[in-house]
Amino acid sequence: MIMDVDALEVLDTQGLFCPEPIMMLHAKVDDLDAGQSILVLASDPATKRDIPKFCQFLGHSLLLEEEKEQVFRYVVQKN
Repeated sequence: MIMDVDALEVLDTQGLFCPEPIMMLHAKVDDLDAGQSILVLASDPATKRDIPKFCQFLGHSLLLEEEKEQVFRYVVQKN
C-alpha cells in the first residue's frame, strides 16, 4: 500500500530494464529541488537493488519501497 507521500511527479519505468530505470531516475532527480520527491513505478526486479544503491550513493532519501502485483514502487526524495 502506498503511504500518503506527496510525490512531485510520477516516473513510470514499467517494461524497461536495467540500466534504463536508473538512468531515467537520475535525469528526473536532477530536475528536482532539494526536498522534492518522485514516485517511481518499475517492473524490473533489479530496481530492488539499484534504486536503494542509487539513493545511498547520491545521498537521496528512499521514503518508500514496496511491491504490489508485480509493480515495484519507490518514493525518492532529493536531498
